[in-house]
Amino acid sequence: MHSDPVSTFAANSLESVSGSLPQVRLKSERSRLLLVLPEPDSGSGQESRPEGLTWEEVLQQLEQRLKGGERFWQPESLVYLRAGDRLLDLRQLQDVAAGLECYRLRLRWVETRRKSTALAAINAGYSVEQLGPHDHLSGPKTEDSLAQAEPLYLQMTVRSGVEIRHPGTVVILGDVNPGGEVVADGDILVWGRLRGLAHAGAAGNFHSVILALQMAPTLLRISDRLARVPEGASGEYQPEVAYIAGGPTGSIHIAHAADFVRQELPRLERENPATRLSGPPTLAALWSALDRMDTGRPGLTG
Repeated sequence: MHSDPVSTFAANSLESVSGSLPQVRLKSERSRLLLVLPEPDSGSGQESRPEGLTWEEVLQQLEQRLKGGERFWQPESLVYLRAGDRLLDLRQLQDVAAGLECYRLRLRWVETRRKSTALAAINAGYSVEQLGPHDHLSGPKTEDSLAQAEPLYLQMTVRSGVEIRHPGTVVILGDVNPGGEVVADGDILVWGRLRGLAHAGAAGNFHSVILALQMAPTLLRISDRLARVPEGASGEYQPEVAYIAGGPTGSIHIAHAADFVRQELPRLERENPATRLSGPPTLAALWSALDRMDTGRPGLTG
């Protein structure tokens, strides 16, 4: 999502907006439309007014960009909103979506570094990528930077067409429906039914795991490894964990959560103690609870 733009759309007239103010940008990038909002002024102490622009002025600039670039896109094109550090609530996201709809464009994706903006976008039904504080600015991600990323906790159902991306661990208190996607650089824990796509360790961490109370995904990914759950898997709630067995060259295996805690978790802690022990306390509590469960079902191999 960070390639150089192919083209940038400018408004026909920006007379009502001072040239010294930051600008809303609408540009074509990899066959999609990218809407970039100006970053907030970190020194002003007013999160709702970035460097002199009120929200009304942001919407005014958006309208001017849309008028100036209308001939450059196809009707019903999807728009990716890059909000950065700017705080957006549900009403403001609805304002942006309504403005785009006037020009037959549809808001599809929200990229943000603010957790509250990510939550508002997810609750509104948009796909979301929550960036770390230094994404766009730093080089490749490392295990140290991964360990510092705060977990994202969501109490919701991830519905079809919704994609969630986060630079740390994702904990979902709810289901992931078919067609829903969760991509995390850390672990993925679904306290419900996992029936969509889950990709843990997306930045290359093969120690990451995927846990679900009911494991029936369309596709599992950990680091660069792929697996599917065998057909005919039990539809009962029986917590299971997907993990890579055999180190970086190994394959994805699926085991009962209780068996995993007793047999595999100690190995992962030995191999990668910094990442595992620096995880959020809630995860440690989940592992402890799973260790006390008696599921009695043999593990599966992915």
